[in-house]
Order: sequence, then structure tokens, then C-alpha cells
Amino acid sequence: MLERFLPRAEFESYEDFIANFSPRIPENFNFAYDVADVLAEEKGGERALVWCDEQGAEAVFTYADMKRLSNQAANVFRSAGIGKGDPILVILKRRWQYWPVLLGLHKIGAVGIPATHLLTVKDLVYRCEAADAAGILCVDDGEVMSRVDEAEEKLRAGNRNTLRYKAFVRSAHTAADREIRGKGLPGILPWADFNALLEAASPDFSRLPGINTNRDMMLLYFTSGTTGMPKMVRHDFAYPLGHILTAKYWLCGEEGGLHLTVADTGWAKAAWGKFYGQWLCGTTIFVYDYDRFVPAVMLEIISKYRVTTFCAPPTIYRFFIKEDLSRYDFSALKHCSVAGEPLNPEIYEQFLSATGIRLKEAYGQTELTVTMATYPWLEPKPGSMGKPSPGYDIDLVREDGSSCDMGEEGQIVIRTGIRRPPGMFGGYYRDETLTASVWHDDIYYTGDMAWRDEDGYYWFVGRADDVIKSSGYRIGPFEVESALLEHPSVLECAVTGVPDPDRGTVVKATVVLAKGWIPSEELKLELQNHVKKTTAPYKYPRMVEFVTELPKTISGKIRRVQIREEDGSVSE
Repeated sequence: MLERFLPRAEFESYEDFIANFSPRIPENFNFAYDVADVLAEEKGGERALVWCDEQGAEAVFTYADMKRLSNQAANVFRSAGIGKGDPILVILKRRWQYWPVLLGLHKIGAVGIPATHLLTVKDLVYRCEAADAAGILCVDDGEVMSRVDEAEEKLRAGNRNTLRYKAFVRSAHTAADREIRGKGLPGILPWADFNALLEAASPDFSRLPGINTNRDMMLLYFTSGTTGMPKMVRHDFAYPLGHILTAKYWLCGEEGGLHLTVADTGWAKAAWGKFYGQWLCGTTIFVYDYDRFVPAVMLEIISKYRVTTFCAPPTIYRFFIKEDLSRYDFSALKHCSVAGEPLNPEIYEQFLSATGIRLKEAYGQTELTVTMATYPWLEPKPGSMGKPSPGYDIDLVREDGSSCDMGEEGQIVIRTGIRRPPGMFGGYYRDETLTASVWHDDIYYTGDMAWRDEDGYYWFVGRADDVIKSSGYRIGPFEVESALLEHPSVLECAVTGVPDPDRGTVVKATVVLAKGWIPSEELKLELQNHVKKTTAPYKYPRMVEFVTELPKTISGKIRRVQIREEDGSVSE
């Protein structure tokens, strides 16, 4: 499949890769037709998706199955009056139906809006109103369905409702004859049983004209909202081809491999690790559908199904290394990657010692594809994001816009004057002002701070809003957090700045303790001294607060902005 889009797929070195990786993007491209359906024709009987859940259910879907099911999904949507450009919220957790549903939406030119089941009524109202959502497809969770009904009621009360379709997907453990309803509020749309409709729909569907151009919107992602209200990130039909980089050269997907990325389908990481790029490079997608993360169970799943490549956020690995990893068979596992947050070097070393596998880090945003990574030709440096991806003209700049020197901290920017990298977003939907504020003069400002070492590796410092200025020093929260996480008492932590009349700002650590540890002044002093010994003494937290949990976005990212607001702080 890759040969259709890459003149050359194999490279001798990182330098060769940077110089010669150049994907072809067809003028009229639609992943559902031009990749998924082609795979069904060329190797229809081979595994496309392996799915299992925590109750023991499992299923295997071939490429031919995906073509049939996505055709049926497209017919279901068309019969409901859904068509080109209609925004549809898709709240399906890790259900296998997510894949044919998205493919079906791609086939009719509708706009998929992947969303998490954790959205509140307020969140749903905001998203439906912001995107003029035409429909919602969600899991058969009565609580989720009730929240959708309440959101629809609020939208109707405010004359802001655009919904005209609602359907639910039954799980593997829901009896077909069991009634699944939301609150059933009067005057709102009835719920359709998507499983029944899918089963009854025709498996035949012809390619529709006038849809799949690279100018049309295919996906709309709401950002996690770490620093404000979620933004609407617009991606066109060329977006999947940007993830060739992600799947083949960072996650190291191979023909016939089995890849597991730990991500809910409501987030962009699902597009990175469990959809487009994997099928483009011939790798079967593995899905473990669970509600409660149990480290030992996930390790057993990886071993039992013989997963070959794996990707997860650092938190997952933090729990893994607390298990007896010698109990599991990792003989099939070839590559492991880290995404979502910077990796603490201590986790890297312990995982390497236990498994012999070097964790490969990367950097990107919902707006981008993999922007920097530890590619196969590069020796990993624990804690580093690696080096720039081909097609991404990366620079670090000071506040005045001038380029930083080696070792100097600056904001990561992408220069787009020559070309926009394949898969980069097309701007924030319905917000030209916001788009222009971060992308102007052919430069996209990521809002993330980093520094570059003498070998050209990049090191994450933090969001520009999170960097602390104290007594003339600039302090990145990640380095202090990494030092704290090396102490056995610390389960989670967030480092922020608090206003101080003498120093301008002082460093504060908000700490969640590991099981068995009790907050005390003695422990506070011990943590402060630990940081002084582990990193530069001026970076130690002069304030330490012990809490039971940290404020987080619904995607699990720490909301340092909320901690600063509660402390009466302002962004530096």
C-alpha cells in the first residue's frame, strides 16, 4: 500500500530520511475508498482489526469486513439524511464499531467529531453549539445517553439546537432485546438502535462524486483545553497520509504486525496510533476495550495476543515498572513508544532494564502529526523528543522572534513558507482570529517551549504559559516534576509558579503521594532537598502542597492553569 503514496519507503540514515521522504498526496483522496477499500480488494481475508474487552469478548475483522461494514454504515447515515459536511459527534470509547462508523462518515463526506464519553452536559452543549452538530452516535451507556438528552434539551431551550439524529451502539454484552434509553425527555429526538440499522443495511455503496477533495473537512477535533476553552481543530481528507510518518517510522509498524496504542477513540491519539497509518503500512490494529486500567491485565493482554508494537503515555509505563515484568512473555514485542507527555528518564531506564526495549519518544499536537521523534536511526536520549520529522521546518525562537542558540530555551515554531507539512491542520474552525494569533507570517507558534542540544535533539520544557520566571531564572516545570517523580513517595505532581513580593514568582509543587506515604513537614523538606540534589538548586520548590488528586482535563492532562488560578497567580 505504501508504494502508492511513497516514491521511496526505506532510508539508510536519518539524513537520508530528512532529504528524501516525500509522500505523494493525490488531488482527490479519500482514505475510506483509496486505502481501506483497496486493501479489501487486495488482501480482503487478512486481519485488519483484532478487538477484545475486559469481560472476555473478542472479535477479528478482516479488511473485507471493514469494507462491508463501512458501506453499511454509510447507507445507515444516508438513509437518516446525513450527508456531506454534516458534523457528527462520535462517542464510542473503544468499541469496534468506531472504525466502520468513521469510514462510513468519510465515504459520505460527513465530518467526524471524535469525542470522549467523559463529556459533561455543559461540554456537550458547547461542542454541539460550536460545531452545529447534526447528529450524535454514542455508546449504550445510560448515563452518557442521559447527558446527551439533557444537552439537547438545553440547546432547544436556547433555540440553538441543530441535532436531527441520535443513535446508540450496543456493546458485546448488551442483550438485543433490552431497551436502551436516555432520560426520554419530552420533545427531544428518539434514540435509534445503530446495531439493528447496521445489520439491516445494504453492504453495497458506490463512491459519491464531489466529496473527497483535500479542501473538504474530514475530522474536527476539540483540543483538551489545558489553557482555556477547547479549540476546534480542522483536518482535511489529506490528514491520514500525514500519519505514514507516525505509524511506520516512529511506531515502527510492519507488514503483518499487531499494534496497540492505549487511547480512547475520543482523542486525536487514536488517529495517530490506531487507524490510518497502521493500515497504510500493513499493520493490524489491536484494540483492548476497557473501562478500568489494571497494569497486570494489560501486560497479560500484550503477552497473550503477541502484540508487536506498543504505544502509551508515560503514566502507563510508570505503573508497568511496578509490576514483575519477568512474568510476561514479550518475545513478540519489538518496539515501544511514548506519547502524551515527556518521559521521566527513571521510567526509561527501569523499563529498559526489565525488557531490553528502548522507549521511543515523540512530540506533536492535535493540530499536527508526529513533529519530532526518536526515529529508528537515532539513539534514544531519555527525556528527549528526538529530532524533527521530514517536512517540518522546526525552529526555536525568543520572544522577539529571533532564533535561539544551542542550549537556549525558546518556543517551538514551524515555518510553513515553503510548504505545509502533510497532515497539518487547516486552522481553527470558525475562528480566523485565533488561527491568525498562532499562525501568521508563514510561522505556526506551537505554544510549547524547548531547547536543542549539540546533537540536534530537542528537549521539552513546558507550555509557554507554564514556564516559571523566578529571581531572573526561567524554570521549566517538567525538569522539576521529573526530579520529584524519582522520589518513591511521589505518585503524581504538578509544578507551577506562585506570586512572591521578593522573587516575583516562586516554584510550587502540588504533590499526590504514593500509597503508604503520609504528608508531613519532614517529607516536604526531604522532597525539597531531593530536588536540590537532582537538578539545579535554584529550581527546588519553595512551596510544597500535598493533595489527593490533581486537576486534569477530560483527556487526563494536568491543568496547571487551574492550580495557578486557585493560587491567585497569573501566566508569565
